[in-house]
Amino acid sequence: MTRVLVVEDEQHLAEGLRFNLEAEGFDVTLCETGEEALRAFSEGGRYALLVLDVMLPGVSGFDVIQTLRQAGHFLPTLMLTARSRPEDVVRGIAAGADDYLAKPFELSVLLARIKSLLRRQQWTSQSGPAQSPSAPTPTSKLLINDCEVDFEALEVRRGEHIQPLTLMEANLLRYLYEREGQTVSRADLLANVWHVHEDTDTRAIDNFIVRLRRYLETDPATPQHLQTVRGVGYRLRVNRTLPESSETAG
Repeated sequence: MTRVLVVEDEQHLAEGLRFNLEAEGFDVTLCETGEEALRAFSEGGRYALLVLDVMLPGVSGFDVIQTLRQAGHFLPTLMLTARSRPEDVVRGIAAGADDYLAKPFELSVLLARIKSLLRRQQWTSQSGPAQSPSAPTPTSKLLINDCEVDFEALEVRRGEHIQPLTLMEANLLRYLYEREGQTVSRADLLANVWHVHEDTDTRAIDNFIVRLRRYLETDPATPQHLQTVRGVGYRLRVNRTLPESSETAG
């Protein structure tokens, strides 16, 4: 059974979410505060997905997701908020959320978003966002610098070190890979990776780029593979793709 952690301080809404998610076959745990949610993870709780309200007493949802990502918890996360301004959406993205839903919302929309996040995690290894006509053939693995990127396992391997990827980090990297050598604008990434279509002046994507450079580049301060095109966006250059399954080689 798929385990979902719901962090919501409005008791009526939280119980409604629990009832309806359990009716869909999910195993649901409720937390009322950000502190409770962080404690659930620190005590070894394992969940397939996190539904996280932004406006919580004490530790905010933004702080919760940022803390979890820094601690190495990369589960798909849907943030809920009464604040739907583009800058708030972007802040959620920058903190590490995978999707963002404004209150009030229809139950059918929430369920569709949750199921979509779980599906996206499954098919990240098979196909990313819509490809450009000249996109490379889809692959589950590729080599960037001395790092092996494994989209199926959602991780980057450099020697003995393994760095997990969030779903959005993997989707961003795959989107750039499918347009290898092309300059991709921030607006393009927001629209096609995060589906944020508002005309928003934001540098939120930079946070993801900085993290990916730490994973992939020998010297993140002077990137050779994940490059910034000043005033426009980003460009990725890879070494090569790897066989779909190294276990079958030889």
